[in-house]
Amino acid sequence: MRKAGHGTWVAFLAVLGPGLLAGLSDDDPAGITTYSVLGADFGYQLLWIIPASTILLVQFHLMAVRLGTATGKGFVGIIREKWGRGAGYFAVGGLLFANFGTICAEYAGISAAAGLVGIPSWISAPTAGLLISMVVVLGSFHRVERVLLFISATLALYIIDGVLAAPDWSAVWHHSVIPHLPVDAPGWIAISAALGTTLAPWGLAFIQSYAVDKKISLESLRWERVDVVIGSVLTGVIGLAIAVACAATLNKAGVHIGNAGDAATALRPLAGRFATLLFGLGLLGSALLAAAVVPIATAYSIAEGVGEPASLDLDSRHFQWFYAAFVGLTIAAVSVVSLPALPLIPVIYTSQVLNAVLLPLHVIALQLLAGDASIMNTARAGPLPRAAGWVSIALIMACVAALAWSWMS
Repeated sequence: MRKAGHGTWVAFLAVLGPGLLAGLSDDDPAGITTYSVLGADFGYQLLWIIPASTILLVQFHLMAVRLGTATGKGFVGIIREKWGRGAGYFAVGGLLFANFGTICAEYAGISAAAGLVGIPSWISAPTAGLLISMVVVLGSFHRVERVLLFISATLALYIIDGVLAAPDWSAVWHHSVIPHLPVDAPGWIAISAALGTTLAPWGLAFIQSYAVDKKISLESLRWERVDVVIGSVLTGVIGLAIAVACAATLNKAGVHIGNAGDAATALRPLAGRFATLLFGLGLLGSALLAAAVVPIATAYSIAEGVGEPASLDLDSRHFQWFYAAFVGLTIAAVSVVSLPALPLIPVIYTSQVLNAVLLPLHVIALQLLAGDASIMNTARAGPLPRAAGWVSIALIMACVAALAWSWMS
């Protein structure tokens, strides 16, 4: 019995990583801002969208991992193989444009967290970019993974913040499980933003390519499902804790915020210096994690799009498209954040709009590929999972349509 139990843990630890990193990276500065605004502006009313988004996150992350393990290719690599180079270049272009704004948001989050202790962005952003680039380019796959998993542990601080806020737990439970639809356009925008920040296209591309890079096999897929579920549920719990902390404090006091840095500052007089410290440390950890993961996801896509190797284990002593893309994206994002005269907010805002447009396209492509017997062979999803996938896609498209309607009205 001991040997069997030991073998189970070894099997699980061998695949641990893709689900945790892809899920927790969704709680990036843009996500923290979205959850903070959700709680600060709407109190407990719209909390249900976070558990609902978490269910969709589990569903599509599992689909992406299954597709990667069955084919041994990342998302853009399969698109290039199935629909040609033109489709591959189109996918790369969309992800590159949308992801760049998100990468800028991650470094803006690093700058906001460092700004809480008086460190200017022209110091914090380049320093973080240099350290992250050294870890990714000079480290092996497993060394990079260990560093990222260690950083991801800081996100647990938000759970403590949620408890310290002393919320109305009965209201939290009620509004988390029973949907209450918004009555105005800002509410629909908040719902769409929460869905988009939880189920981001870059996260879906990352988990598929990362599972391939980690060499997850179909035989170990059952253990990888556990990893995906744990990572997704933790993402939802952390997002819920952030929204609850802001609902119990900022909403109650009538405080409106513009970003996660504002939320950390506003918490000081309402929940105490310790709550502000935890929120700031969580913001820094989430930004560092996502500032590594989003460029990695984009570098995977670029390398796959041009038909070059995409792996964290490549020889960094010679030119590699993968590393060149990662470093180039990092330098560009750090430059944008370090120079306040550049239009940072429009870049980030435009990227989030494009993410909302790309999400339906991405999940539809995933659904078609995962249901294609010529690609998946015996790993093809069954009729029930395929039907559930189309239902979820319809819900996502309804949210995007509601977002478009709210903008036009």
